Amino acid sequence: MIDKYVRDLDEVDETQVAIVGGKGARLGTLSRIEGIRVPAGFCVTTDAFRRVIAEVPSIDDQLDQLSRLKPDDREGIRDLSAQIRRAIEGVALPDDVAAAITRALTRHGEKAAYAVRSSATAEDLATASFAGQQDTYLNVRGPAAIRTHVSRCWASLFTERAVTYRQRNGIDHRAVHLAVVVQTMVFPQAAGVLFTADPVTSNRKVASVEASFGLGEALVSGLVNPDSYRVRDGAIIERTIASKRLAIEALPAGGTTKQAISPERQEQPALTDAQVLRLVDVGRRIEAHAGHPQDIEWCLVDGDVQIVQSRPITTLFPVPTARDSENHVYLSVGHQQMMTDAMKPLGFSMWQLTAMAPMHEAGGRLFVDATGILAAPASRAGFLDMAGRSDPLTRDALETILGRPDFVPALADGPDIPRISGKPTTIENDPAIVTELIERSEASLAALRRDIATVTGPALFDFLHKAFEEHKQLLSDPLSMQAIMAGMQATWWLNEQLSEWLGEKNAADTLTLSAPGNITSEMGLALLDVADVIRPHPEVMAFLQEVDDDGFLDELPRLAGGAEARDAISAYLDRYGMRCVGEIDITRPRWSERPSTLVPLILDNIRLLEPGAAGRRFEQGRQAAQQKREELLERLRALPDGDTKADETTRMIDRVRTFIGYREYPKYAIISRYFVYKQALLSEAERLARAGVLRDRDDIFYLTFAELHDAVRTHQVDDHLIDQRRDTFRWHRTLTPPRVLTSEGEAIAGAYRRDNVPAGALAGLGVSGGVVEGRARVLLDIAEAELEPGDILVTSYTDPSWSPVFVAVQGLVTEVGGLMTHGAVIAREYGLPAVVGVADATRLIRDGQRIRVHGTDGYVEILPPPNDADGRAQL
Repeated sequence: MIDKYVRDLDEVDETQVAIVGGKGARLGTLSRIEGIRVPAGFCVTTDAFRRVIAEVPSIDDQLDQLSRLKPDDREGIRDLSAQIRRAIEGVALPDDVAAAITRALTRHGEKAAYAVRSSATAEDLATASFAGQQDTYLNVRGPAAIRTHVSRCWASLFTERAVTYRQRNGIDHRAVHLAVVVQTMVFPQAAGVLFTADPVTSNRKVASVEASFGLGEALVSGLVNPDSYRVRDGAIIERTIASKRLAIEALPAGGTTKQAISPERQEQPALTDAQVLRLVDVGRRIEAHAGHPQDIEWCLVDGDVQIVQSRPITTLFPVPTARDSENHVYLSVGHQQMMTDAMKPLGFSMWQLTAMAPMHEAGGRLFVDATGILAAPASRAGFLDMAGRSDPLTRDALETILGRPDFVPALADGPDIPRISGKPTTIENDPAIVTELIERSEASLAALRRDIATVTGPALFDFLHKAFEEHKQLLSDPLSMQAIMAGMQATWWLNEQLSEWLGEKNAADTLTLSAPGNITSEMGLALLDVADVIRPHPEVMAFLQEVDDDGFLDELPRLAGGAEARDAISAYLDRYGMRCVGEIDITRPRWSERPSTLVPLILDNIRLLEPGAAGRRFEQGRQAAQQKREELLERLRALPDGDTKADETTRMIDRVRTFIGYREYPKYAIISRYFVYKQALLSEAERLARAGVLRDRDDIFYLTFAELHDAVRTHQVDDHLIDQRRDTFRWHRTLTPPRVLTSEGEAIAGAYRRDNVPAGALAGLGVSGGVVEGRARVLLDIAEAELEPGDILVTSYTDPSWSPVFVAVQGLVTEVGGLMTHGAVIAREYGLPAVVGVADATRLIRDGQRIRVHGTDGYVEILPPPNDADGRAQL
C-alpha cells in the first residue's frame, strides 16, 4: 500500500513533482540512472504539507495580504512572512503524519544522521531554479529532531527571500506546495558544485567544477574560496587551486561546525585530476538524461561520487536549433531593431514571416545565422564594416570568434558585401524621390486596409501570406534602399572628410538638425502640439492626472475644453497610434489600444515646456544646421583647392537634408501594416473566444502564426500548450540576450578597445555630439517618465516610440544602439548629446545620480553627489 504522507526516493520520479516537489522528483529519477549514486532516503509528501497548512489559523487572509504586497515592499514581506512561518511551526504534527515519518525512519535507520531538505513543487524547473529559496538542515539525528526540522522546512516556504522570488517571477503563493526530502547523511572528504555548461560564458561544451574540503555548505554559503576547474572534451583546460582555510564538518551529536584546515592541507587540491574528469563524466550522463545543462551538487565519499542534487541551469540563454552539428555564429536581431525584450510566439513568428532574411528563435528573441557570410573572404570584410558602423561591440565579438582557429571554416566564395565607404550610392539628389516612395507606401497600406476587411476565417491566412510577400517587396524596394543608403553614406562622408579637412568632429550631427520629413521626430514634436491644446484647460489637466484606464477619451467631452483635448489626442492616435514600445512584437499593446500610455508624456510636456515649443525647436534646429553649413563652407573655401571641397561638401549636405529623414519612414510603414494584421487576427480571436475555443482573446499571442491558422481552421486549441508558453515567456523575460551567440551556447558581448575613456567612466558609442550634465532618469517603462528639467534619459533601448520622451530631456544613454539606429537619428535631430551601447547602463547608473554624457567622444561619467554648505556630500 502506498503511503499518502511518505514515499521512498526509489518510488518516485519526475512525473511526481506535485507529490514530492522538484528536488525529490529529481533525486528519485537520478537514483535510477545507471552509474549515478544518490544517498538513500524518503520524501514527506505535499499531502502532509497541505494537511498542516489547513490547520494554520487565518492562513487564507494572510496569503491574500501577502499577494497584495509589491516585491520591493521588503518590510511588509518580512513582517507578514515571519508571522506565517511562526504559525506553521506552531501547528502540532498530526498523529498519522508523525507515524508515517517514524515508519520511514525505522526502515532507513532511526539512529542514522539525515539531511532534511525542502522540495517545492515549483523548483528545479527549466524556467526557474528556486535555488536556495527554502531551507536545508544537515546532520539531523533522532525522530523528534527530524519531525521538528520537517516543520521548519515547511515554514521556510515563507522566508522573505522565497516570497520575494515568487512575486518577482509572477508565481501564486497558493500554487506552490512543499514536500521535504529526508536523506541519509553522507560525510564527504570533498564536496562542491558542477555546472555542465560554463556559467560565465554559457558555453555548453565547457564544464565548470568547484570543490572544497568537507561538506558542500562551506562552498555554497560563500565561506571558502573553492578550487575551480574548467573541462572541455575530456581535458582540464584551466585550474585554480585556492587556499582553503575552513571546512564545514558534521558533529557527532548532530549539526555542523566550522573547522580550520591544517596549514599543510590548505594549498592541496580537494580533487585529483582523475576525480575531476570522472565527476564531469557523471555530470554529462545526468545532462544527457535530463536534456538540459545541469547545476549539480556532489560529494566525494571514500573516492566515490555521490549526487545530492541536480537541477537545470536557468540562467543560460537558449541556443537556436540547427539542422546540423557544424559551428554557427548567430547575431541578435533585437540589437539591430532596438528591441531586446522577449517576444511572444505570435510576435516572433510574424517577424520571421515578414523579414528579409531567415531568422532563428531562441529565448523569445530572433537571430540571424552569419556563419556563411563570415566564412567567405569576399563577404567578411564588408560585413564587419557594416557591423562596426551599426555597433562596435558586435564587430568586436565577431572578430573574437574569427580569431579562434577553425571555429568558422573558410569558404572559397560567398555573397559579395562591398566595403562601406563614404562613396555615395547612385541616386539623384531629388526630394521628389522621397515623395514618390511615401506615396507608393501609403497606397499599398490603403489597399491592404480595404482588401483585408472582406476576408475572415481560414481565407484570412491565405490573404495574409500574400500580404507578407508584398510587405517584403516594399522592404526590398531598390529605390527605397538607395534613398536610405544615400542619407547614411552622405553622413559618413561628411564626418570623415570634414574631420580630415577641418579637424571637425561629427559635423553631420549639427547638419542633420531638423531634417525635413523625419516621421519619428515629427511624432515627438506633434505631442507637444497636443500639450498646447490641453494646456489652457485646468479641468482637463486635473482629470488627466487621475487617469488610470484607457476609457478616458470618452469621458473628456464632459469637461470644459475636453472635446478639444479628445480631438487632439484622437488625431495624434490616427497618425501615430500604431506605435508602442517594442513595436516589432505584434502582441504589444499599441497606443491606440492603450492611449493612457501617452498621458504622462503629455503632462510632462505641459509642465516642462512652454507653449509653441514644437515650432520653436524645429526652427532652432533648422537655423543651427544652416549656420553650421555656412560656417563649414566658409572654412573650406579658405583651404587649398577650397572651392572644390566646398562644392562637394555642399552636394553632400543637400544629400543628407534630402534623404536622412526618410531613414525613419520604412519602419513606420512596417508598423502601420503590422497594426492592420493585428486587428484582423484579433477579430478572429474574438470569434474563437465567443465560440468557446479560446479562454481569452489574447491567448492567441502564445500561438505561432501557423498554430493560429490551425486553430481557426479546426476550432481546436491546446490550452495546456498556451499555459506552457506563458510560463516560458515569463522565463524568457528574465534572460539577457547576447549580441553574438555561438552554436556552443557561448554568449560574446564584445568590448570597446579605446584609450580615450577616463578611468571609472562607462564606455559607449558617441552618436550625437556635445557634452551635457544632469540628473540620470533611469527608465524601463515609457509610462513612468515623470521627468524634471535637465534630466538625461538612461534606458535599455529606444525604438521610435520613445521619441516623445526625447523632447523633454537633454541627453540620452542606452545599453543598445548604433550610429544609424532610431535613437541615434532622433537624438541628432533634436540636438541631444547621446551615447549608446553602454553595457549594463541601467544597472551601473542609479536613478537620480548626476552624470555627464560625452556624446562626441562616446563615454559617460558618473559624478559624485554635490556638497552641501558644510562641504559634506549630499546623499
